[in-house]
Amino acid sequence: MAKRRALQLSLASKRLSPPAVLASIYAMFILGGALILLLPFSQTGNVTFSDTLFTAASAVTVTGLVVVDTGSDFTLFGQIIIALLIQVGGLGLMTFAALLLTMLGLNIGMPERMVLRDEMGQTSLRDLAALVRVVISVAFFCEALGTALLMTVFVPEFGWSHGFWQALFHAISAFNNAGFSLFPGSLSNYVGDPTVNLTITALFMVSGLGFVVLVDIYRKRNWRQLSLHTKLMLTGTLFLILWGWVLFALLEWTNPQTLGGLDGVGTKVLASWFQAVTPRTAGFNTLDYAEMRDSTTVMTISLMLVGGGPSSTAGGIKVTTMIVLVLATLAFFNRQEKLHIFGRSLGIQEITKVLALTALSLFLVMFGLFTASITYRGDFLDLLFEVVSAFGTVGLSRGATGELDEFGRALIIIIMFVGRLGPLTLGFFLATRSVPRIGYPEGRVYLG
Repeated sequence: MAKRRALQLSLASKRLSPPAVLASIYAMFILGGALILLLPFSQTGNVTFSDTLFTAASAVTVTGLVVVDTGSDFTLFGQIIIALLIQVGGLGLMTFAALLLTMLGLNIGMPERMVLRDEMGQTSLRDLAALVRVVISVAFFCEALGTALLMTVFVPEFGWSHGFWQALFHAISAFNNAGFSLFPGSLSNYVGDPTVNLTITALFMVSGLGFVVLVDIYRKRNWRQLSLHTKLMLTGTLFLILWGWVLFALLEWTNPQTLGGLDGVGTKVLASWFQAVTPRTAGFNTLDYAEMRDSTTVMTISLMLVGGGPSSTAGGIKVTTMIVLVLATLAFFNRQEKLHIFGRSLGIQEITKVLALTALSLFLVMFGLFTASITYRGDFLDLLFEVVSAFGTVGLSRGATGELDEFGRALIIIIMFVGRLGPLTLGFFLATRSVPRIGYPEGRVYLG
C-alpha cells in the first residue's frame, strides 16, 4: 500500500502503455512547472502564461529554447524551479521516483519497472536499480565538480552567493544538456575563457555519452572488453567532434561576425571547439549563430539532428543510429546481409529499428517545418534551424523562436515534447512483437 501511495503508476499502467504513462507524467510536470513559474514571486511581472508554459516545456525536455530572458525575467525562486525542472527532465522523473522508493526500502513493481525501462532507453528489466544509482551518483558528482570549477570564474566576478548560484545553475544546465543560461547572450562573454569553455563542454559531453557507456567504461576499463555499443559511441562521438571542430574553423575563420572578429588564434580555436560540440544537444553558445554563414548553419543542423547517445541526457536520433545507417548503406553496396563492426555483427532487426527511427524523425521534422511555415514570415533557414533544434532538444537559436506567434510556440512545444519522448515511444512499439496469423506470398517493389 505504501508503494502505491509513493508512486501511483500501477493502475495507470494497466490501462496505458509505459510510453503513454511517461508522456502523461511529463505533460503534468510541464503544466505544473508553468503554473509555479507564473506565480508573482517566481517572475518579475512581465511574463505571461504562454511564456511560462514554453519555458517549463523547454526545461523539462532539456531543450533550452527561450522566449524570455531567464536571468532577468525570473526571480531567484523562479530560476531554482527552472533548475529543478531541468534536473528532473534530464535524468528522468521515474529515475528520481525509483531512487526514492529504494531509499524507503520499498520494492519497485513490474509496471513501474516497465515505465522506468522505457524512460532510460533500455530493452531489459535487469539491473535497472543499479543503473538508477549510477545515474544519480554520476550526475551529482559531475555537477558538484562543475560547480566548483565554474566558481573560480563567477565568484570573483559576482561575489560568493551570486557567483555560487551562477556556477550551480550552469553546471546543472550543462550536465543535463539543457542549454539554459542566466546571461542574455548565453556564454558569449566568456568566449575566450578556457575554464568556462572546457568545464561546460566536459559536462555535456560526459552526460551525452550515455550512462550505459559510463558504467561499461568504469567496470571494464579495457578497450577490448568494452561492449559494441560503447565502442560505437566513443568512436562516433570522437569523429563527430573532430569533424565539426575542423569544419567550423574552416568555414567561419574569416567571418568578421564570428571567428574573424576574435583576437588571437587560441581564442578562435577555443570558440571553434565550443561551437562544434554544443550542437550535440547542449544548447550553449559563445558566438551568435544568427551571424554564421549558411554552410555553417547547415552543418550545425546535421549535428543537431544526430544528437548524443542513448540512455543519456541528449536528444536527436542518436550517434549509434547514424553509425548503423552508414554501415547499412555500405553493406548494401557490398551486397552483405549483415553488418560487421569491431568483430561483431548486426542483424536485420537492428537495421529495421534504425530505419524506422530515422524515417519517423525526418517525418516529424518535415511536418513541423511545414506547419510552422504557415504562419512564420521570417527567413526559412532560421525556421528550419529552430525546428531541428527543438526536435533534437538542443536549444540553439538563430532568433526565430522569439518571433513566433502563439500557434508557432505551441508547435515548438509539441516538437520539443515529441523529441524528448518520441524515440522512447518508438522503441517500445518496435520491441513489441506480434506473430501474423496469415502468411502472404512475397511481392516485388522496384526501388531507387
